[in-house]
Amino acid sequence: MTDIAIFAAGCFWGIEEKFLSTKGVKETEVGYIGGNTENPTYRDVCAGDTYHAEAVRVHYSSDEITYDELLDIFFKIHDPTTLNRQGPDFGTQYRSTIFFLNDFQRLSSENKIKQLNETKFNNSIVTTIEEASSFWIAEEYHQKYIRKKKQSSFF
Repeated sequence: MTDIAIFAAGCFWGIEEKFLSTKGVKETEVGYIGGNTENPTYRDVCAGDTYHAEAVRVHYSSDEITYDELLDIFFKIHDPTTLNRQGPDFGTQYRSTIFFLNDFQRLSSENKIKQLNETKFNNSIVTTIEEASSFWIAEEYHQKYIRKKKQSSFF
């Protein structure tokens, strides 16, 4: 059985590759979520007016990896203490957000943030937890972008 999790943590290219390389993850898709525009394009999202986040939808086998383990990966692969910024990328489209699909994911996310704030981040996590809304699949050239680049002679 496969389950779905949705995470936003900066530019979706690197985040997708990290999850796609994780045992138990069966498939990923990059896209846009959490905004106020129907069917946004990359250009729309980059303009900063749609409030969509660049995100990764992760299809995973809960028999092989737990949601809690996915949360651990999420918090390891980006800085959850910077508001609307990851590395050189800044804007609301690069925010740190967990988009929950059910109460279990919401509660797990709340517990993980509480635990990490107490043990590692000294109450400085800015990651938000939002109910998942429509997930708009990004343009094809964004899907598996890093793997495509590694296969080209330009990388």
